[in-house]
Parts: sequence; C-alpha cells; structure tokens
Amino acid sequence: MRALEFPGGKRFAFTILDDTDVATVDNVRPMYRLLERLGMRTTKTVWPLACPEGSPNFGTSETLEDSEYLAFVRDLDRRGFELTWHGATMESSRRDRTLAGLERFHELIGHYPRIHANHAENRENLYWGAGRIDLPLLKFLFGLLAHPADYFLGDRESSSYWWGDLCARHIVYARNLTFNRLNVASINPSMPYHDPSRPLVHGWFSASDAEDATAFASLLHPRNQRALEDEGGFSIVATHFGKGYVRNSSVQPLVEERLHMLARRPGWFPTAGELLDWLREHRESETLPADEWLRMQWCWARDLFLRHWKRRFAWRRR
Repeated sequence: MRALEFPGGKRFAFTILDDTDVATVDNVRPMYRLLERLGMRTTKTVWPLACPEGSPNFGTSETLEDSEYLAFVRDLDRRGFELTWHGATMESSRRDRTLAGLERFHELIGHYPRIHANHAENRENLYWGAGRIDLPLLKFLFGLLAHPADYFLGDRESSSYWWGDLCARHIVYARNLTFNRLNVASINPSMPYHDPSRPLVHGWFSASDAEDATAFASLLHPRNQRALEDEGGFSIVATHFGKGYVRNSSVQPLVEERLHMLARRPGWFPTAGELLDWLREHRESETLPADEWLRMQWCWARDLFLRHWKRRFAWRRR
C-alpha cells in the first residue's frame, strides 16, 4: 500500500457512517455532541419518509417526517456533519416511493444525497446479496444461505423496485463490502473504485464493520488505533449509533474513552464524503486491480463468517 500524505500532515484518516436504523433524537444526539467536541465530523444516513405499513425490526426509528428529528439533523448539517441516504424508508420501497424519498430529501436538506448504503433486506437494494461479489463459490454459498438471486432488484430495470437510473443521476458513492479491521486501506487501498460490471454506481467503497456500541469499542481497541496510525491508513466505520451507544442520555463509557484516545492521535477526521472525494482525487486510476478484488471477496466472506459466529456465541451465552 502506498503511503498517503493526508491534509495538514495528518498520519491517518478516520470517519464514521452512521446508519439510521432504530435512531431517535434521544438515542443518538449525545454521540453527535461528543463527536463535535472531539473535532470529528462524520456522516449520518436518514430516512426521508415514514413507513406506514410498519416495520417489525425498525419501527422505533425516527424519520424526516418527525419534526424534532428533522430539526436535529438539519442542525447537524449546519454544524458540519454530512447527511445522506439509506433508502426512502425502513422497509422495501418500489420506484415511486424511492423517487418521492429522493425528492423529499432534496426539499428538506437542500441537496440530493451523495452516498448510498443499502439497508438490511430492502428489495430495492442495488447489487446486493450474492450480487455484491463475483467469485462463483461465494455467490453460490451466499445465495444458498441467504436470498435467491432475484430478491434484490434495485438494479433491474424490469422490476418495480428499479431505481438504478436515479442512483446514477444523484449518488456519487455506494458502500459494498465491510471488514473486521479498522484500517480498511490494508484491504481496499484503491477505493473509491468504479466497477464496470456494476455500472449504476460511480464509486464503490469499503468500510469497517461495527454493528453496535460493543463492536465499535472493540474495533477501536488501542492496538487497532496504533496500527491505523503506524500504517498511515484510513477507515470509514459502518455502524448504528441507535444500537446501544447511549444509555440514560450518556455515551457508553468505553466508547467515549476510545474516541477520546483516537482524537488525541494525529488523525484527519473528515466526513465520509470528504474522505472519498480526497481519495478519488489522489487515485491514478478508478480501476480496481483484479488481485485486490479477489482478496477483498475472500476477506469479506471470512469476516462475515466470524461476525456471525461471534454474535451467535454471544446470544447463546446470554
């Protein structure tokens, strides 16, 4: 991996992409106040529309149709945080609702979203499920264990869930594979990259995975922070601030401790969009090397398996 010279002579770059799952003003605001005090500007996804059909897993989430939540995220925007898109709402949306959600986002936030992150099992997800990867064995196993190939249809023009043209028109970057290490540059140094076989997305990027507060604190272990700095890497952590980061209006102590530790290091803390723009400007080519893509797919499959069994073991212990 080539050494990068980050803005201001910083030795590494770090940011967060906070997916809006189960987020409310009460359970995420303390995290954003902490990040602001530490000089970290991060990225938050939002859902523009409510979900009238209900949602068994995400029904407690607030959306831009909730006035207090809308005021809160607009204030985040004014404070330098980045707002972006996690789909129109928390459950599957056909094209008309996706279009309405994009227009509502534009109306309320003042611009279209630049970053897209597929959400859970929404059928309008783009290039999702086995469509995320190319290795035949992994595609077969993923399709066997998860959803069939015709389940995620956002990139299929013949489907009522199609919105690929809208993505190509408005979205600059989309998240694909996630990994269990903090320094994602050690796996995908060529991000953001364009994939001709998935052409509706201009630039793909990878992320570090931290499902909840416990996983986030583990990911930010001091040894991982040292490695990120020593290797001169970069990280976009994909997480959910609504999942256990805040209790009784306070940030979990270990999360706060490790963020304070990271903030004392010589890092650059931009939004995800700013980091991706900067990386793209410093790329010699938008092409992803074949050997890098091969390594990424195997690492992703391994890390996904390890996360699954770790969560299953934790559940059994409870």
